Amino acid sequence: MTVALGGFLFGFDTAVISGAEQSIQFLWTLDEMAHGLTVSIALIGTVIGALFGGIPAEVFGRKKTLFWIGILYLVSALGSALVDNWYLFLFYRFIGGLGVGASSVAAPMYISEIAPANDRGKLVALFQFNIVFGILLAYVSNYLISTFDIASAWRWMLGVEAFPALVYSVMVLTVPESPRWLILRRGDIDQARRVFLMNHEANIEGRIAQINESAVEKKAKGNLNLSYYKRPIMLAVLFAFFNQLSGINAIIYYAPRIFEIAGLGKSAALLSSAGVGVVNFVFTLLAISLIDKLGRKMLMHYGSFGLIFTLGTVAFSFYTSIGKLAIPYYLFTYIAFFAFSQGAVIWVFISEIFPNEKRAFGQSLGSFTHWILAAAIAFVFPAFTTRLGPANTFMIFAGMMVLQWLFVWKVMPETKGKTLEDLGKTLTNE
Repeated sequence: MTVALGGFLFGFDTAVISGAEQSIQFLWTLDEMAHGLTVSIALIGTVIGALFGGIPAEVFGRKKTLFWIGILYLVSALGSALVDNWYLFLFYRFIGGLGVGASSVAAPMYISEIAPANDRGKLVALFQFNIVFGILLAYVSNYLISTFDIASAWRWMLGVEAFPALVYSVMVLTVPESPRWLILRRGDIDQARRVFLMNHEANIEGRIAQINESAVEKKAKGNLNLSYYKRPIMLAVLFAFFNQLSGINAIIYYAPRIFEIAGLGKSAALLSSAGVGVVNFVFTLLAISLIDKLGRKMLMHYGSFGLIFTLGTVAFSFYTSIGKLAIPYYLFTYIAFFAFSQGAVIWVFISEIFPNEKRAFGQSLGSFTHWILAAAIAFVFPAFTTRLGPANTFMIFAGMMVLQWLFVWKVMPETKGKTLEDLGKTLTNE
């Protein structure tokens, strides 16, 4: 739970801008492109954090990396809330984005490396649970702050994140290091054994032997080129690609704006955004309880069909204006299907499919793909909805989910109940 709290800060930082973005646009009189940059600048930082987050996690350890991620969140929250210059605001939001990107690499990787195989899905999914909990509290916080007559309320919306960031940074100092990192990078088998004992690993000596075997195989392989890992690379990139082409971050970031386009007033739009957070939270809990029973692939099958249907319904409502005021409810249903499938599965799946020697690289690759697409979509969404119209925009997202279902049906393997070492062998030898 402690390491997964990094996901809480991830979610809060991602969603909190939705309540502040219109005030910020007005304050600095931003045009469409500057406004898009203001919203997406954190995602640009996230792309860089995801791309390079595996390096400190591999060199200095998962624990130290997680601590400095908390410091980045703290500095970003305080700086964004206090600054009076647009360029400095961009800088501090960028710093927070670095934290989000690095967190999406280091936290799921750490949890997957300390979790027993039979419980790995729900334990890694705690990271996603905390993401949606953070999103929910960001929406609720934005709504509550908006009800008070506070000058520059947007500053409070952004600055309140400093409190959980400080708590997380202190708490993460109490967790042990990843046992797999201790063995593979430090050769510290005694300390790794103590961590496995602490985590109630069923067959400690057998697990240590497997990890040592993977280290021997790594030396035997030498500097193999990445074509040896082409299957897990392809799986990570495609999974992250479809995650973002569902339109999830466009909806998370611009929920109040979408609801206002659909005809809701400003206050009702903010409250409906909080409803998005509640649905996301509830269905992520449901997915966590089922991910190790039904498996990753089954959740993705159900989710793909639901996303196709709900995105198509939203597009139809914008095309025809029939049921336009029901769009918030359609989007609540969309969020339910997303949380039950893509949202719960992505960080679990990517953290599982790479062998020990390439897990940091693989987690960075999947996160980088995820976030560069998220940044691109957040940047272009205001222009797309203006020039193509919301109906065409949501229809594009629906078409992408048809392709996702084909990927799940034909390509995606099941990973539940298998050790990381067994999956590393299977997916690189196919």
